[in-house]
Amino acid sequence: MTTFALVPGAGGAAWYWHRVLPLLEQEGHEAVAVDLPGDDPDAGLPEYAGLVVDAVAGRHDVVVVAQSMGGFTAPMVAARRPVSAIVLLNAMVPLPGETAGHWWGAVGSEEVRLAAARAGGYTEEVDLDTYFLHDVDPAVAATGEAHQRPEVDRAFETPCDISAWPEVPTRAVAGADDRFFPVALQRRVARERLGLGLDVVPGGHLAALSHPAELTAYLCKALPPSAAVRDEQPT
Repeated sequence: MTTFALVPGAGGAAWYWHRVLPLLEQEGHEAVAVDLPGDDPDAGLPEYAGLVVDAVAGRHDVVVVAQSMGGFTAPMVAARRPVSAIVLLNAMVPLPGETAGHWWGAVGSEEVRLAAARAGGYTEEVDLDTYFLHDVDPAVAATGEAHQRPEVDRAFETPCDISAWPEVPTRAVAGADDRFFPVALQRRVARERLGLGLDVVPGGHLAALSHPAELTAYLCKALPPSAAVRDEQPT
């Protein structure tokens, strides 16, 4: 039985995974959604990685699934304990020693986001509805209001403490309609930083909320972890 360690992005709310977790369990797997203290000024990436490691203590077949900023935590988890695979979902892919605060400029994310906004005809100013909730059922989004919290500066300032990307099977997957990290950006970063192709699933930046069934099917299809990484149909 595989244990999926589900790591959220900025803010750290385990709630983000609440629609995927039961679907993975229905498929016969174990799933652990890790709540991270995004609003704790004393907690950074080392603390985040420690919480994930503690959450899956005693499990032997662990797949770390990291959303967005969770991409900085995932390789640090793999550096601390054995994992079977890493899945990067609409994720920031760090270089060794890089900070999340430095990543934006290093990969040119703003230029790609703005170009996509102009091409798509939506606002260039980042707001919650346009960039994160545009494909999420309003009823689902409303239940998340109680779980929202800010991500304080510390996690953006602490480096990704790895010497190299962990030698474990890694897959990069993007939501086809991600407006915050457009597919073109994610494809380039995955290729340049990890030498990987990019898989594409339905949904935007919060694909686990908008298309949980499709994402769950992808995660299950990605097993066994030794399956080859390939570039799926581009959008």
